[in-house]
Amino acid sequence: MNTTAGLAAIVLVVLATLTIGALAMRWSRTTSDFYVASRSVSPWLNASAIGGEYLSAASFLGVAGLVLVAGADVLWYPIGWTTGYLLLLVVVAAPLRRSGAYTIPDFAGWRLRSVAVRHVSTLLVVAVGWLYLMPQFQGAGLTMQAVTGAPVWTGIAVVAVVVATLVASGGMRSITFVQAFQYWLKLTALLVPLVFLLIAWRGDGAPMPEATAGWALPDADLGAERLYTAYAVLTATCLGTMGLPHVVVRFYTNRDGVAARRTTLIVLGLLGVFYLLPTAYGALGRVYAGDLSDSSQADTVILQLPERMLTTGADALGALILAGAFAAFLSTSSGLTMAIAGVVGQEIDRRRWFGGRLVGVASVRVAAVTCVLPPLALALTADNIPIATSVTFAFALAASTFCPLLVLGIWWPRLTRQGAVAGLVGGGLAAGIAPLVTLGLDPDGWVGLVVAQPAVWTVPLGFGLMIAVSLLTRRASDEDTDRVFAKLHTPERA
Repeated sequence: MNTTAGLAAIVLVVLATLTIGALAMRWSRTTSDFYVASRSVSPWLNASAIGGEYLSAASFLGVAGLVLVAGADVLWYPIGWTTGYLLLLVVVAAPLRRSGAYTIPDFAGWRLRSVAVRHVSTLLVVAVGWLYLMPQFQGAGLTMQAVTGAPVWTGIAVVAVVVATLVASGGMRSITFVQAFQYWLKLTALLVPLVFLLIAWRGDGAPMPEATAGWALPDADLGAERLYTAYAVLTATCLGTMGLPHVVVRFYTNRDGVAARRTTLIVLGLLGVFYLLPTAYGALGRVYAGDLSDSSQADTVILQLPERMLTTGADALGALILAGAFAAFLSTSSGLTMAIAGVVGQEIDRRRWFGGRLVGVASVRVAAVTCVLPPLALALTADNIPIATSVTFAFALAASTFCPLLVLGIWWPRLTRQGAVAGLVGGGLAAGIAPLVTLGLDPDGWVGLVVAQPAVWTVPLGFGLMIAVSLLTRRASDEDTDRVFAKLHTPERA
């Protein structure tokens, strides 16, 4: 791609993002505007915003890279990411909105009347957010380097600065409009070039990748290791979705539980349409960019296909794809930063840090800027790892902690604060240590597989600890549990 076209695409996306955010700032005046957009977001707007922030670098670039390398077997990733919203619709969406909380720690503290549960939940929100933010920053650096030749740190710094500015200036109200715009930009950025690439492919008469070899179809005889991996990926992605803080906070912005359910239904459609596109890019990459499958550049296959397949218009289409990729980094990073800033800002308020001078909107703004710094430092210093792989660890951590907390907190009256803390700590430690072992020791065989894909055993551990400890501490249950459950499960009037 022409360097000038690439830089122009990045500049236009950044300017559009800041402009939309600035226009939305006019309606961001109160603390409620900053945290949950005053709970006034319509289902279509909210669904588009959820699609914008959920379709991260792992979806935009990582899925195509995985399909290029491993074939149809890795479609468990997008299947799991989409199916997770079905579970969210059935189990969590409406009751969570009825709770009236701003954040997951808010819900946990309200449901269990426990400061300890709130504090543990806050730490986990920050951990999941940072684990998810780092690959977004790294993906931005990798993308800018691949297209423009700029140092990796340039793309990382651009995304970090824009995201911190956007969240600190307008909060949830601003990023809602920005993310909705970015979903449709990402869809367009993949769909339009794909039409031209498919026309070129048909004109070449090139076969589909490796005819009907095992790459093109899921293996009927998976074997124990591949079967374990498939179940682990589905467990992490399906159950982790309902525990991702930047996803959950979106349902607090709906007007009521009915709107929350409608939002989720629309999201399922938006995600289903989107995930067809990177899959097609991965298949085309196997024909025209097979050399990338054996390198660390597999995640850039979408960016490189126009130049490899087209003789006319390659720069323009490549720039459009680059614009969509940068929108993916910005939208997901904005949602994650907002989720982290929300819980940290509440802690600043409650603990009266900075002498009590920072309250309400001011605390969120300070938190937004400071919370970007640790993942920024990690992205600048850590080695690049595949985007989809690093995101899977974040999903596993969310699935092992917040999924049990939300499911049991909403549907099981006997959950106690001691049980919640035990499950959060136990599941969190198990899922948190796994990536450290994988990246630090790189074990082989079954040990390496079980550690690299921990959700199969860490999610049952989280649920088991919460249930077992709650049964042992039944007398510690709150007396007003019936009132709490009535609020969670009483439908609003239409």
